[in-house]
Amino acid sequence: MTHLSVNLNKIALLRNARTLDIPNVIKAAKTCIVAGAYGITVHPRPDERHIRYSDVYDLKPVVAGVEYNIEGNPFTGKFMDLMPDIRPTQATLVPDMPGAVTSDHGWDLTEENCKRLIPVINQLKSLGIRVSLFVDPVNATIDKAKQIGADRIELYTEPYARAFLENKNFEMITAKFAEAASRANQIGLGVNAGHDLNLDNLGWFCKNVKPVMEVSIGHALISDAIDLGLANTVKAYIKILNENS
Repeated sequence: MTHLSVNLNKIALLRNARTLDIPNVIKAAKTCIVAGAYGITVHPRPDERHIRYSDVYDLKPVVAGVEYNIEGNPFTGKFMDLMPDIRPTQATLVPDMPGAVTSDHGWDLTEENCKRLIPVINQLKSLGIRVSLFVDPVNATIDKAKQIGADRIELYTEPYARAFLENKNFEMITAKFAEAASRANQIGLGVNAGHDLNLDNLGWFCKNVKPVMEVSIGHALISDAIDLGLANTVKAYIKILNENS
């Protein structure tokens, strides 16, 4: 079964527009967990425009009974400083540069990037943290991720979501993701997925791309919550996962 990890960044973004701590990130995390979310994801960026580093600490006791996934670039901001204190279930390493609007590509695992990532991966694993690398669905990249010690990959799914929305070649693109997931599974890497997955495209993706252990969903889920309520939205996403994975 594919599990749901709820990304709370957009809750924090809305909160940060005012000074009254509304909506409250901790309350939102508790609501998601009670509704059945398998995990909670946060992506603190150096400018703290949504999730703040203090949120990462405040959430630690709240998520003690579920998976805690912290995303970020290990070479910018305070990302690596958090790890010995928080020791999340999973660290998802992304190649975002400071100021990036959102994650928009996976790692280019060049020889230089591999040399930089290997000690980071080793450090995280020494702390008991599972390591996932944010990657595009490219078999050569997936093979490199295994070679440098990653435990999982997270497939960057925006190209799939865009193709699905525009109804252009989405079956061909889905097949590319399916091949990538299969390759990762063959070489012993767990597979996560995320970015622009939503209530419309999630079912097709999970039905056709296997195995996927976890999806991390934030923007669409929080947007749906405006209409459906947060708890009902989490349940709706979990229902799709249960039916299609």
